[in-house]
Amino acid sequence: MRRREFITLLGGAAAAGPLGGARAQQRTLPMIGFLRSVSLTNAAPLVTAFRDGLKETGFVEGQNVAIEFRTAEGHNDRLPALVSDLIRLPVTAIFCNTVAAQVVKAATASIPIIFTTGSDPVRDGLVASLNRPGGNLTGASFFSGALGGKRLELLRELLPKATAIALLVNPATRESEGERREVVAAAQSLGQELIVFDVSNDGDIEAAFATFSQRGVGAVLIGAGGFMFSRRERLVALAARYRLPASYSSREAALSGGLMSYAGSQRDAYRQAGIYTGRILKGEKPADLPFLQSTRFELVLNLKTAKDLGLTVSDKLLVAADEVIE
Repeated sequence: MRRREFITLLGGAAAAGPLGGARAQQRTLPMIGFLRSVSLTNAAPLVTAFRDGLKETGFVEGQNVAIEFRTAEGHNDRLPALVSDLIRLPVTAIFCNTVAAQVVKAATASIPIIFTTGSDPVRDGLVASLNRPGGNLTGASFFSGALGGKRLELLRELLPKATAIALLVNPATRESEGERREVVAAAQSLGQELIVFDVSNDGDIEAAFATFSQRGVGAVLIGAGGFMFSRRERLVALAARYRLPASYSSREAALSGGLMSYAGSQRDAYRQAGIYTGRILKGEKPADLPFLQSTRFELVLNLKTAKDLGLTVSDKLLVAADEVIE
């Protein structure tokens, strides 16, 4: 039973007793709304990183701050109701991912909003500028979508003989659309045949992998964004089943058995967002906190997966890798 349902069942009479008093004390704590458009099931490392950031500013959940978690579970049409719910509580600040940030921004101009993104928040219309975000939004970017072209180059370097490469992308976000443009432009520049597959659910993903061999696909570039991140283990398993080399936009995918990944650190972005949230709880304004950008991009290679696929990783790539999994 979820905490919110439990509170509803208590009723007015119960709330007047000791338990109600405990809850009243809990409500005196500043409350953070933690909202994601996709599932929290596979996001434990990111939640931990956010909490770590809060701790760096002196806030510990359950001691001097409360966190209310909400997720749309991939159904973006649920986001407006979830946002309204958080506003009614009320929360002191809302932390969210990119897709949710669009909805939260439309709902409130007063509650501070802190978000992480793999995209360009200025291009996406979320902040006025990186140095001076303006309004009530700020956060951190890990640039996963913007690095799509570079990930294509690295995949080609590992597989120079791949005739066709597939891009698996979720078309529902500005981040993924920006990545699509980046990868298509890079493929044209490199003279690489690229086949784009739009996927919006698990069935689409299964169907895409089933048709790869028919289309002559020799490798797969897994798109960025929360949709793909939350399904990384399923994607890794499918790539292994069909014996297809695949590149991902998160280190976590490579740790789960994916062949390679290249991106800024999502964990660090969530930690930085936690720090910003703590600073805002202490009185700073989002408009005065510059939007942070990753300055370090990590190439992770999984040699065990490469061996299973019968691939030889060049010394050049091994030297360039920030992390090698054996």
